[in-house]
Amino acid sequence: MSISSRPKAPQSINELLSRIDDIAGLTVGDLANKYQFKTPKDLLREKGWIGQLIEWVLGAMAGSKPEPDFINLGIELKTLPISYAGKPLETTFVSVVPLKELQGLTWQNSPVKKKLNHVLWLPILSERDIAIEQRIIGSGFLWQPSHYEEALLRRDWEQQIEMIALGEIEKINGKLGQVLQIRPKAANAKALTDAIGPNGKIIQTLPRGFYLKTNFTADILKAQFSL
Repeated sequence: MSISSRPKAPQSINELLSRIDDIAGLTVGDLANKYQFKTPKDLLREKGWIGQLIEWVLGAMAGSKPEPDFINLGIELKTLPISYAGKPLETTFVSVVPLKELQGLTWQNSPVKKKLNHVLWLPILSERDIAIEQRIIGSGFLWQPSHYEEALLRRDWEQQIEMIALGEIEKINGKLGQVLQIRPKAANAKALTDAIGPNGKIIQTLPRGFYLKTNFTADILKAQFSL
């Protein structure tokens, strides 16, 4: 936690981009020290710590709501750990997967579309041999999916949501989806939730999350930086 006052939400895209420019090239430690955050020794138990630090510094206010992080601007913030070669090191969490009460849910009104409609990507050099405080914040950039990219996302989303509606949640694994996958998202194996099971009966299963595959985010980086 920080004991300094929290930055207010940016009131315009230009203000947000100015804040992004201000932190580009800094280390995570530089930023943590400036705002009096205590850097964890490792991220095993605090996996989302760097993202939370960046959200706090930039004035993102959505928290865990199914809305874009900068609600008034309609922009979602995504920190993206990258390798020395500029490639994503892990998949990118998008939103929690609904596992029941799917009536009326469409791609157009889904949290996934809302989150990915306008994204501020912030690459962070995060090779595993770099200490957390020495990881370097890169140049952030705004991105909106092209018609082709949205078509890919929509196809993967609809295919997997249909499987959930048919009671086939346990058949879904990370190999499904060309660019968007569903994986368990839970603190431990005891954190079960209700889901539609075979024959429409409610079963207990692990919570799931939608994640962007690394091939998709790698293409976004490639297009932005001509890698």
